[in-house]
Amino acid sequence: YASYDTYPVSDFHCLIIPKRHLKDYFEMSDKELLACNDLIIKIKNEILAKDKTVKAFNIGTNAGKISGQSIMHCHIHLIPRREGDVENPQGGVRSVIPKKQHYKREN
Repeated sequence: YASYDTYPVSDFHCLIIPKRHLKDYFEMSDKELLACNDLIIKIKNEILAKDKTVKAFNIGTNAGKISGQSIMHCHIHLIPRREGDVENPQGGVRSVIPKKQHYKREN
């Protein structure tokens, strides 16, 4: 099922949550992974229909306390992104370790 996040990163930040109690993403069965992915796509389309300012998304999950997981039930974050919501979005999910977010590609 899906639920809006209690502490949203942005408007319409949703959590996709498998019904079966699982510690984290890596405990999901293939069937549960596919069901969650189908729901992510459905919710993404609903968000895009509700808010035309949404131009992109971050999708992520925390697996384990050291990763930042604070609720020990599997859930996947779907975070809508809008142009200008941060000064420099380069690196996206890499910002979980701030010093690794911005990088230069070597050719």
